[in-house]
Amino acid sequence: MEAVRELGTVTDLVTAASVLCIGRSKAYELARTGQFSVEVLHVGRRYLVPVSALLKVTGFAPTRD
Repeated sequence: MEAVRELGTVTDLVTAASVLCIGRSKAYELARTGQFSVEVLHVGRRYLVPVSALLKVTGFAPTRD
């Protein structure tokens, strides 16, 4: 999961889908219908996924003490 943390603040939909073991076509379908596993930002023609949301859904988000 260190590689996911190194992606920065946001990543593209295909990369996020890869982390979640979702195929490219299915990822776009889920994003279009609002059913993707995490928040998806639609910016112009691009779909972006916040890395923090991706880490949270995979259980690798930093914990607060």
